[in-house]
Amino acid sequence: MALLLLSLGLGLVCAQDFNPRRIVQRNYDVSKVSGTWYSISMAADNRKRIEEDGDLRIFIESIQVVEDGGLKLSFHFMLHAECTNVAMVCGKTGKNGEYTINYLGENSLRILEADYQRYVILHMQSSRNGTASQVLALYGRFPELNSSFLDRFDKACKSHGLGPEKIIRFSNQGLARQSVSSEKQRPAGPSDEGLRGEKDNGSPDNPPSCPMWPHLKVPIAKAAGPESSTQSVGGDASGSFGGWVRQWQGALTS
Repeated sequence: MALLLLSLGLGLVCAQDFNPRRIVQRNYDVSKVSGTWYSISMAADNRKRIEEDGDLRIFIESIQVVEDGGLKLSFHFMLHAECTNVAMVCGKTGKNGEYTINYLGENSLRILEADYQRYVILHMQSSRNGTASQVLALYGRFPELNSSFLDRFDKACKSHGLGPEKIIRFSNQGLARQSVSSEKQRPAGPSDEGLRGEKDNGSPDNPPSCPMWPHLKVPIAKAAGPESSTQSVGGDASGSFGGWVRQWQGALTS
């Protein structure tokens, strides 16, 4: 068990190794973008759209390449006061790393840069009701990235005219109040073209909310013995990423 936790810990350390020579900014191998991702930070010229209850405040779970070369984004966000799991396909264009999105208007998605094993920065341009806006998103292979990656994202934002006041950090905000607890199919409405999701209805005492990393599963030490179990990040502090790191450290010294 200790060896397993040590290997996971070393993987986290390696994930923080920022190396500009690994950064790809053109001729993307999109197959290497596939896999699990975690939302680290977002920026938008209209910041309200990525704030609480904003229509573009999304928490990524995975990116997959589909058969026609497009990208399938799996994420969750608040939609009509409900935490909704969504799978959305971005259509391939004639340009490498650029895609179209059929969601609430005319949208385009572009990969700005990536270190396939550590992070990716995406740029989305959206036109809704005649108003154009842009959003940048930083996703990590791990739910925490160090300041070197955050600084890199800040520079990308600055180059697109987005200052610090337009940036939101997700990785430092802690987990939401509760996990998705009630999942059932939600029929898509006329304003939800391209979306298929599941919802959390919440309750009077526990209003619906979205966990940042419901797909994060890590082995933790059992008090009764050396066997391991798997725990998803939940609503209490012990289930947070920082709490897991403390558990990992404690297991190594026990």
